[in-house]
Amino acid sequence: MEIVMEITKAKYRNTVVGADMTLKTIVATIDGIEMSVPLDPANIHYAEILKQVDAGTLTIEDAD
Repeated sequence: MEIVMEITKAKYRNTVVGADMTLKTIVATIDGIEMSVPLDPANIHYAEILKQVDAGTLTIEDAD
């Protein structure tokens, strides 16, 4: 069964979590809900974002 997700926005976000560590995630609006998505191939939301990017239907904006 294929999971269908409507992703209307995706943008990288860099969060400083320590003196030497920055956490990189994607802030995405998925099915109308804004969420933070880890860059983890096992995460279903991240996998779908990559699938839509590869299909040319979604672009991930650069971090500010």
